Amino acid sequence: LAAAGARHVVELDWWQTHAWTPGFSITLTPARHWCRRRVGGTNHRLWGGFFLRAGTQRAYFVGDSGYDSALFSSINQRLGAPDLAMIPIGAYEPRWFMRPAHMNPAESVQVHRDLHARLSLAMHWGCWQLTDEAREDPPCALAAACATAGVAADEFRVIAPGESMTAR
Repeated sequence: LAAAGARHVVELDWWQTHAWTPGFSITLTPARHWCRRRVGGTNHRLWGGFFLRAGTQRAYFVGDSGYDSALFSSINQRLGAPDLAMIPIGAYEPRWFMRPAHMNPAESVQVHRDLHARLSLAMHWGCWQLTDEAREDPPCALAAACATAGVAADEFRVIAPGESMTAR
């Protein structure tokens, strides 16, 4: 990034926090995914999510990740429950191939619960056909998984690609 002209590049290891400005910090969290950021270099870089703190507000961007109960419970234990969790719900079929790197909607609901998130926002679905599930399947599967788990629709929201949301 620096070679491309970026300024203020900060490299973090998992669980490291960078205080960007007073009252705003970013913590790199582990994720379950493979990485190929350089040609010929599989898994030579960390893959992760970002836990953001702005004053008393906490937001967690999961990034791409397979489900791991110990991982998401430890994020809650180390960093607290996020006010907003952005959790992927798409690119999960076929399970035999995608399970290590991408969770399905039922696993996404479990992440919401493992984190004790106040509000979760579904992401990583509907923009293009990436895997075997139909482009519009993830929101339907999420609604069914929320109903099965007893998670209210207003606790785990889906917005359409390009739509925005205002916090309440």
